Amino acid sequence: MARRTKIIATIGPASDDPSILRQMIDAGVDVFRIGLAHGSLSDAVERYRHIRQIAAEEGRVVGILADLPGPKVRLAQFEDGGVALVAGSTVALRPGDPTSNATSLGVDYADLLTDLQPGDQLAVGDGTVRIQVTSVDRTSAKAEVTYGGLVQGRPGLHIPSDRLGLATPTAEDLYKLDAFVEEGVDMVAVSFVRSAHDIRRVGTEPYPRGPLVVAKIETRSAVENLEGIIEASGAVMVARGDLGIEMGIEELPHLQKRIIRDCIAFGRPVITATQMLESMITAATPTRAEVSDVANAIFDGSSAVMLSAESAIGASPVNSVATMARICERADAEFDYDGWARRLQALRRLNNVDDDTRLTDAMTGAAWRAATEMGATAVLCISESGFTVRSIARFRPSMPIYGFSPNPRTERQLTLSWGTTPLVAPDLVEGDLMNGLVVAARDAGHIRSGEFVAVLAGARQNRARATDQLRLVKVP
Repeated sequence: MARRTKIIATIGPASDDPSILRQMIDAGVDVFRIGLAHGSLSDAVERYRHIRQIAAEEGRVVGILADLPGPKVRLAQFEDGGVALVAGSTVALRPGDPTSNATSLGVDYADLLTDLQPGDQLAVGDGTVRIQVTSVDRTSAKAEVTYGGLVQGRPGLHIPSDRLGLATPTAEDLYKLDAFVEEGVDMVAVSFVRSAHDIRRVGTEPYPRGPLVVAKIETRSAVENLEGIIEASGAVMVARGDLGIEMGIEELPHLQKRIIRDCIAFGRPVITATQMLESMITAATPTRAEVSDVANAIFDGSSAVMLSAESAIGASPVNSVATMARICERADAEFDYDGWARRLQALRRLNNVDDDTRLTDAMTGAAWRAATEMGATAVLCISESGFTVRSIARFRPSMPIYGFSPNPRTERQLTLSWGTTPLVAPDLVEGDLMNGLVVAARDAGHIRSGEFVAVLAGARQNRARATDQLRLVKVP
């Protein structure tokens, strides 16, 4: 069985070279992530254009996800090599200071002293270093190092989201977003979302005229407002780094399962991210625990899994992608397709949805049942927005999904949809739409004469987003 779970790879210094990008695409990258928390905007835009050019030269459909920084608080720069913060020692947090050392930590957040209170637990970087605020005055906050370790560069300072006064998205986010919308970016991730209002503040046109908006779940407030956020978003990311810090590491596996389950219920693609193959930043192979982690994320129902530092700064981005692809392919082969579809019947959320959504849900469910019972070899969909494709993908059919769209941005956005091969819709006359899709898929080598396929579409005269046609076709 071909791989069904999608792979997102973060671009960075280790993967900027054109030859590396080409090899990563060949190894299995479906979507490239451009993180906007580091580096200049002009460099990020150039990176975007570079990926577009390489994908076009390779003749491959590759999505691009721009990840907005959000209200991330960072410490000022440490000297080269970093410093060790020792457990039991005292440090001072000083807003605006340009440098950090073992006793004084500069912080790039002017309102820090307003938001902090004695007793607050703060995490540095990935959370291995912890400090507890003991007092706050007009110029600094004093804190005790409760868990020490090496800190270097400009690590993040995690402040509990209910303390942080910064809004999401920030003014900087919106400025960077405008530049990428102008470039035609496919997807944009919003960091430190706390409510559906944060998603609405992004203000872009609905996809596919605008980018698919991905909500990153990494705060306590986001967990509390999860359903509203999912409904307002085009897709969701389980951002396990800050989520594990904020909610407690022991809660993370259970939250991951809950978030994935709710995304599937609402028909949204869901990405599992952070430290998936972390050891491959330096090692040639992942740990056994990491392999199990990736496989279990797939068994939970993840649409995509993401590489971060492994592909951005790691020793071998291509090997990381190839390893991830092998793990995904093997897990996909073991996925409980029949059991999943039965569970989905109980999960689907159809309260307070419009008639078009209910109709599409019914039709895609019928397509899954009919395709399964007839032993169909593929499901073919045509969709302007990708809505139909995402709706059938959540049923996790055991056969491939071919998502046709006349919209090039939709085609690239479908690189995030589980089990889907995105294709350009053929230029067809009105009456030949569904048969034309079958012929196009056959001529492209995706299906063969004599096979049965299921075809999903909306009536051409129906400009709503509902899917209202289903046909089982024997391939001519």
